[in-house]
Amino acid sequence: MTRRRQPARRRPRRRSRKQAEAELIGFLVAAAVVIGLFVMVVNWLLAHWWVLVIAVVLVGLGGVGWVYQRQQQAQWEAVRAQGLRYGLSQLDGLHHSRFEEAVRDLMRRDGCRDAARVGGGGDLGADVKATDPFGRRWVIQCKHRRNGARGSAVGTPDLQVLNGTARQVHGADVAVIVTNGRVTAPAVAFAKQQRLHVVDRQTLSLWAAGSRPLWELLRAMPPPRRSTPLR
Repeated sequence: MTRRRQPARRRPRRRSRKQAEAELIGFLVAAAVVIGLFVMVVNWLLAHWWVLVIAVVLVGLGGVGWVYQRQQQAQWEAVRAQGLRYGLSQLDGLHHSRFEEAVRDLMRRDGCRDAARVGGGGDLGADVKATDPFGRRWVIQCKHRRNGARGSAVGTPDLQVLNGTARQVHGADVAVIVTNGRVTAPAVAFAKQQRLHVVDRQTLSLWAAGSRPLWELLRAMPPPRRSTPLR
């Protein structure tokens, strides 16, 4: 049997010298056009300098207006946060995502400027994160019950999720579960064993409707990480 000869491999074509020169000429032409347009614009601006002055003034006024608007918004948020109050009936009527936002806003009211809602799919047991004025990192899991005290109780499995991720995954100093409903006795006992904090319906009522920060309503708080003017 005769073996078929394998077809010879085609060598890659090399660019010809003419192609390289054409590409170089095209690049030089494009560069010349860009430079020419730049020179024309500069010459026009020099001849019509007042247009540049007006543009600078408008940009400056826009920047001043933006800064003023941000300052006004920050002041309004501070005033709103100082007087923020929630009744239990209000909290019961919220959607679970709005309930998480309410908890975030209450933490901001207490002085946690970086409080943020992070709840959602794959949140690993953290719905709200915040740093209090003493430098302690808070990780909060929210359990909203549409029927309030008549809804299903928060049980030990919910606390186990928080216990498994709050410190190891999120680096919490204070791990808290907040609910507008009930908490089972075994869950409360488990929380004490694992140094978790439970904000039940009664504690939530005091916190949301009052003016005391949450850390003043909870027991066995970890020591501050940093000093403050109040301490």
